[in-house]
Amino acid sequence: MAKILIVDDDQTIGFMLRDILEFNGHTVTVSQQPRKTKENILENDIELILLDKLISGVDGTDVCAQLKQDEAVKDVPILMMSALHNVGEICKSAGAVDFISKPFDMDTLVAKIDDILEKYPSN
Repeated sequence: MAKILIVDDDQTIGFMLRDILEFNGHTVTVSQQPRKTKENILENDIELILLDKLISGVDGTDVCAQLKQDEAVKDVPILMMSALHNVGEICKSAGAVDFISKPFDMDTLVAKIDDILEKYPSN
């Protein structure tokens, strides 16, 4: 199973996602600080990032684009999520491998995560 980083300013969502993903065998780190994403990836050997589009006034697509331009972390797949409509393509153009709309069904999320981990195996 994978080491997953959840970056979301809604602590309730972060912990709910963590519980579900840990139940499915993953190791999960939750962060409400988008500016510390790279640090979290490197410290926790992260294999997949769940990144919210809007986090405490920071645009998640900017965070995504910065990570994709950074040699140290550019290969870590990012699944972006948002309650905003019609932002999936924006998120993907920033470098996200996939997008999921909030609120989402947990089975759909787990299936997307499994699919991403299969397509992007960690080294």
